[in-house]
Amino acid sequence: MTDTPTKQETQSKNDNVPGAMPGEQKKNNRNNDRKRNRRGDSKNLERDSDWQERVVQIRRVSKTVKGGKKMSFRAIVVVGNEKGQVGVGVGKAGDVIGAVRKGVSDGKKNLVRVPLTPNNSIPTLSIGRDGAANVLIRPAAPGTGVIAGGSIRTVLELAGIKNVLAKRLGSKTPLNNARAAMVALSQLRTHKS
Repeated sequence: MTDTPTKQETQSKNDNVPGAMPGEQKKNNRNNDRKRNRRGDSKNLERDSDWQERVVQIRRVSKTVKGGKKMSFRAIVVVGNEKGQVGVGVGKAGDVIGAVRKGVSDGKKNLVRVPLTPNNSIPTLSIGRDGAANVLIRPAAPGTGVIAGGSIRTVLELAGIKNVLAKRLGSKTPLNNARAAMVALSQLRTHKS
């Protein structure tokens, strides 16, 4: 026989080329679908739309380095869905927007689930401590509202608690108070458990 390739052989050679192989195209499409899902998935948009974020404090902080002082911004952000989940995050960056963005992602990593009663209060009294800050959180009757000050109020509101009494004892630092409120909320248990 002759050494000239037949139609089938040339077609199989063309299939081995990376751009022409159907399996390769499916793989590339799958990778593109993954990227698309990661960036603009409708489920992720719905999940992110539930979350609210509030900036508690923005501070300009400095670090002394060899050449002088390096200025950056620190943002304390509270993230919650008002359905029993809340988190406190801290972000540092050279600009305010970057610091807030980092704070939001940090807050979503440190979420706490809060048990809510039918009248949107907490089941029991709770005391949280972080650093020198003590926070006392007490359940309240329907119609009381959120009676709390500073960053504790923000944490309780974004957790979805509507009737509660809170008192800050000790330190007045917003970050320590927010974290103490998170500790107090994480210690809460329902009457069933």
